[in-house]
Amino acid sequence: MSKQIRHRKIKEILLSSTVTNQHELILLLEKRGIDVAQATLSRDCSELGVLRSRTASGYRLMIPEDNPGQMIKGLVEMEIQSIESNESSIVIKTLPGRAHGVGSFIDHLKNPGILGTIAGDDTVLVIPSSVHDIRSILDYMQTNLLNN
Repeated sequence: MSKQIRHRKIKEILLSSTVTNQHELILLLEKRGIDVAQATLSRDCSELGVLRSRTASGYRLMIPEDNPGQMIKGLVEMEIQSIESNESSIVIKTLPGRAHGVGSFIDHLKNPGILGTIAGDDTVLVIPSSVHDIRSILDYMQTNLLNN
């Protein structure tokens, strides 16, 4: 089964059904003749921008329809509490349990000045490609992670 077909089926299911978690999505895909490992489904959901959103009846997996990048940026903005730096790195403090999502968002921005991120529970360590780029990375983060 090609990734393209799997992605299309995932979109169809999420747009037509209330799906509360990935396990349920796997079962719905299996009913449609698509066998997929949980790790593969997790990657597919990430690539499609699938969000787990709270609704009046509980949680639901959803595909954002209007400008998903802007929607995710809005969520990231709400999760960041502070951004600080020293002469060698940048530390982002987030709401508890949200550092992984913020770190992943930063990684997906693919800024060449950022070597990578390491996320804990409420802290993201941003490692610059060069310590000489700290100021420009901070400016970049102000523009791309926070409300201006």
